[in-house]
Amino acid sequence: MNISFTHADGTVQSVAAKVGERLLDVAQHHGLPMEGTCEGHMACATCHVIVAKAWYDTLPKPGNDELDMLDFAPGLSGTSRLACQIWLTEALDGLAVRLPG
Repeated sequence: MNISFTHADGTVQSVAAKVGERLLDVAQHHGLPMEGTCEGHMACATCHVIVAKAWYDTLPKPGNDELDMLDFAPGLSGTSRLACQIWLTEALDGLAVRLPG
């Protein structure tokens, strides 16, 4: 499956991913600038991504803990999510996200 990351400068990088992987791990594996300081334990917001509007409703709804943590994310938008909370399924092939500046 393919995932498209748009960098803050507008450059688009498409990467290969596997069903069952976490978006945070995919980004880090491909050298994208995504910290994930808490290693996916939802104790920070350093894996904040902005999901393309066309894809946002395809994802499971964020839980209250994720919404609370997103309050700390710079550049928050209406389609913001934490990459550590996005587990890839076949339905997400082609997912497009933007890395905030």
